[in-house]
Amino acid sequence: MERWLGRVAVVTGASAGIGAACAQYLANNGMIVVGLARRKERIETLRETLKPEASQRLHAIQCDVRKEQDIIDAFKQIESEFGSVAVLVNNAGILRFSDLVSEDNTSDLRDTIDTNVLGVAYCTREAFRAMRAHGGDGHVFLINSIAGHNVASIPGLSWNMYPSSKYAVTAMTEVYRQEFLKYNTKIKVTSISPGGVLTDILPMHLLPEDKTNLPLLKPEDVADALLYCLQTPPHVQIHELTIKPMGE
Repeated sequence: MERWLGRVAVVTGASAGIGAACAQYLANNGMIVVGLARRKERIETLRETLKPEASQRLHAIQCDVRKEQDIIDAFKQIESEFGSVAVLVNNAGILRFSDLVSEDNTSDLRDTIDTNVLGVAYCTREAFRAMRAHGGDGHVFLINSIAGHNVASIPGLSWNMYPSSKYAVTAMTEVYRQEFLKYNTKIKVTSISPGGVLTDILPMHLLPEDKTNLPLLKPEDVADALLYCLQTPPHVQIHELTIKPMGE
């Protein structure tokens, strides 16, 4: 992690789950971390879980990634207060369960695309601008899903637009790789596709009350994988990393 010490990492959806775990891990490993979320106060409480010397490295900005202007304003504030962005973790995501053919599902459709696809595009655009202007290196992470590679069938459950949005992220990862090369940068891009992870995004109403024996990853497992990718040598790029819990 030496090349990243003291540099700025931005984590979207950092108030809970995978985003919170990534923010914790990055701050504990020497990075200045700015968490973006609608629930800013929940990021601030994460300081209590950090190593003492890391607690001052975690910062929170209220930001709704569905809103382009929120993102633009947040990145301007980050550059002004903390410096250029070196690492971006596109983690913010939502999952809705209304049927695609249901009436009155417009808000579910729009919120999913605005969060899972356009939010990623806006954040990556702003981070890329900063990275390119300050040396042309950095690392962009897209927290994808196995649903971005295969649509699982669960009786009685509709994934709504979630798999479609994650398939978009899979395609975006390759487009970013090509564009980062096009602009002669050394910026890396990595898609991390977890299987089931025990977070609030899961359909809890379909899961048993006792989840201890379910084949699920912990948010910390994904954060650990992210750190592994971040520590690869400059000439190594992990394009896609799939993580599944044993027994899935």
